Amino acid sequence: MSNSISVVIIVKNEDMRISRCLESVSWADEIIVVDSGSSDRTPEICRSFRQVKFFDYPWEGFGKQKNRALELATSEWVFSLDADETVSPELANEIRQALHDTTVSGYLVNRKNFYRNQWIRHSGWWPDSVLRLFRRGEGRFSDRLVHESVELDGRVGTLRFPLEHRSFSSVADFVKKMDNYSTLGAQLMLESGRASSPYQAVLHGLFTFFKTYILKRGFLDGRAGLLIAFSNAAGVFYRYMKRLEIEERVS
Repeated sequence: MSNSISVVIIVKNEDMRISRCLESVSWADEIIVVDSGSSDRTPEICRSFRQVKFFDYPWEGFGKQKNRALELATSEWVFSLDADETVSPELANEIRQALHDTTVSGYLVNRKNFYRNQWIRHSGWWPDSVLRLFRRGEGRFSDRLVHESVELDGRVGTLRFPLEHRSFSSVADFVKKMDNYSTLGAQLMLESGRASSPYQAVLHGLFTFFKTYILKRGFLDGRAGLLIAFSNAAGVFYRYMKRLEIEERVS
């Protein structure tokens, strides 16, 4: 299918935002949605979209789940999207034009990250460059539990218009994600053989706050910048402490 495109999305309990996400890519030739046991209306909403091909697989980590979705895609090009992201009409037009360039294997796109309705321009959140558009067969996701990325063979270009990312609408969202990601991060530390200690937990946590709030100018983002800096620091602190806890359980 020349210049065709599949959008791939992994989901779980995303009924509050999946409609907006799917509507923003309704122009795609197909939309592959891989669920992992949603208990809300996510499956029903996804199946209501004509282009969606809906699947459900047990959760094995972000990288493996996204590779499942990738294996189900049939178009020449693939665009990876998260349920809390949307594609603007301008970016959609740019993507469709980019498919005609035979010299490029994939494209980077910058994400505009929001807290509530505030675009976060500092704190390490902008520019947030991610490789999301690539030729099927030339890219694959790394098999990581978290912070997976596309491994690509070939030349990489850059798209001009950004992707909008709206993952945080409350302090509770930061707390929930920090808890989940610190647990996955602790497991990655164990698998890679990285050691931990209370001293390292405190030191790395404090440095993360300094880096986010001062070095990356999070103070310019106001209250949101302070929230992001503390959340990042707490996530690092808990990751190291959870790594210790895992070691104690298995010893």
